[in-house]
Amino acid sequence: MTPLTRLPGVSTHATDEAATVPEGRADPSMLRRDSRYRRRLALADAGAAALSVLVVFVLPAQDPSPVAFLVVPFVVLAAKVFGLYDRDQHVLHKTTLDEAPSIVQVSGLALLFLWLTESVSLAGNLGQGSALVLAATLVLSTLVARGIARGVARRTIDPERCLLIGDAETADRVRDRLFMGHALDACLVGWVSSEPHEQASSDPPLLGRPENLGLILAEEDIDRVLIAPGGLPADEILESIRLSRAIGVKVSVLPRLFEVIGASVEQDDIQGVTLLGVRPHGLTASSLALKRIFDLAGALFLLVLLSPLFAAITLAVKLSSPGPVFFRQPRIGRDRASFRVVKFRTMRKDADREKAALLHLNETDGFFKMAEDPRVTRVGRVLRRTSLDEFPQLLNVLRGDMSLVGPRPLVGDEDARIEGWKRARAMVPPGMTGPWQVLGSSRIPMAEMVKIDYLYGANWSLWLDVKILLRTVSHVLGRRGL
Repeated sequence: MTPLTRLPGVSTHATDEAATVPEGRADPSMLRRDSRYRRRLALADAGAAALSVLVVFVLPAQDPSPVAFLVVPFVVLAAKVFGLYDRDQHVLHKTTLDEAPSIVQVSGLALLFLWLTESVSLAGNLGQGSALVLAATLVLSTLVARGIARGVARRTIDPERCLLIGDAETADRVRDRLFMGHALDACLVGWVSSEPHEQASSDPPLLGRPENLGLILAEEDIDRVLIAPGGLPADEILESIRLSRAIGVKVSVLPRLFEVIGASVEQDDIQGVTLLGVRPHGLTASSLALKRIFDLAGALFLLVLLSPLFAAITLAVKLSSPGPVFFRQPRIGRDRASFRVVKFRTMRKDADREKAALLHLNETDGFFKMAEDPRVTRVGRVLRRTSLDEFPQLLNVLRGDMSLVGPRPLVGDEDARIEGWKRARAMVPPGMTGPWQVLGSSRIPMAEMVKIDYLYGANWSLWLDVKILLRTVSHVLGRRGL
C-alpha cells in the first residue's frame, strides 16, 4: 500500500482528513486479490454450466447444437447481475452456501434461456425430465465448483490484513473468531483503542489511537478496518470511515445492536428517514409447525439411512465395555421443560461418579470438557471424534424433545446460570446441532454460546437450518473442534 507520507496534501490524522483527502482507489495488490476471486468464481460458474449441458444432452447422445453452449456466458452474465462476483470483496466470510438462493435463481434463468432457444439449440429435446436434471445439475455443480474455487483462492492468495478500532475485549473476540473461522481469509494485525486509557496488549498488539489512524494504516499495510463503535463519538467514527475509504482501505462495522437483535430487522423508509423494524424473538406458531415437519422428515430419513451403522455401533459399544448401550441424561429444553437426551455411551460405566475428582482439569469456561478424558472408552473415543455418539438423539427429535437444529440443550446447573434476556434462547427447541457446533463446541465458552443461541432464535429461517446442517456435515468430516 502506498505510504500516506508520499501522497501530497494527505494528512495522517482523522480530524484533518475530510478537508484534504478525496475518496481514493484501493491498493493495486488489494484490487488484484479481489479480481482473482472474481475470475475464479466466473470460471467455476462457466465450468458448471458447461458440465450441465454435457451431462444432460451430450452424454445421452442427444446431439445438441453448439448454440446450447451459449448458456455458459449467459450463466456468467446472470451471476454478475445477481451480484455473485461482487459480494466477496465486501465480506470476510466468503461462503458459498449463502449464495445458494441466488444460484437457484440463476439456474432458473438458464433453464428459461434454453427453453426459449430450444428449437435452435436443442432440436426440441428439452423435455420435462431433462429440464429438471439440468436445473439440479447446474445448482449442485455450481455450489461445488464455487466452493472449490474459493478454497483454491484462500490457499494461493495472501490473507486480508485487518485492523480493529475498538476495545481490548472486542479485539480478543475478533482475533479468536478469525482464528477459528476455517472459511475466513483474514488475520487481525492489531487494534486501535477507542478508550482514552486502554492498556497495551501483546496479542493482538495495541497500535495507537484513532487520531493516528492514517499513519497506522500505511505502516501496517492494512487491507480492511473493522470498527466497533463502543466508546467512539459518532463524528470520530465517520472520520475514521472517511479516512480509511480515502486511501482505498475496506471498512466493516461491528454494530452493538447486533448483539441483541442480530440480523432480524426489516428496513423501512419514511420520507427519506430509514427505520429498522425489529422482529419479535422466537418462532411463530406456523414457523414452529414448519420446523417440526422438517425435523420429522429429516429424522425419519436419517434413521432409515443410518440404520445399518446404528446397529453396528450398538454392537461395538456393547462388546467394548460392560454397561448399557445408551447414555441418558436430563437436559433442559424449550420453555425450560426437562427431558432425557439419548446418546451412545462413550464412557465406562458409572463415569459420573468420577467427575468430581476431575473438575480441576476442566478446559472450557462454563462446561466440563477434557480433550483427553480418562473415562472415555476406546470405542467411545472414535464415536466422539466422528460425532456418531450423537445419532440416537434422532429419537429425541421424533419424540419432539429436540429439533435437528437449535440451541444447545443444557444440564440443569448450566441452565440455571443463564439470566436476563439470554433466557429467551429457550423459546426455541434445543437442537442436535446448531451454530455452536459449527464454530467448534469445545472452543466456545458458555457466555458466548448462549449469545449465539439467542441470535439463532432471533434470525431463524428454514434456510438457516439447512445451512447449519450442511456446515455440520463439513465440520464432522473435517473433525474440527475436537
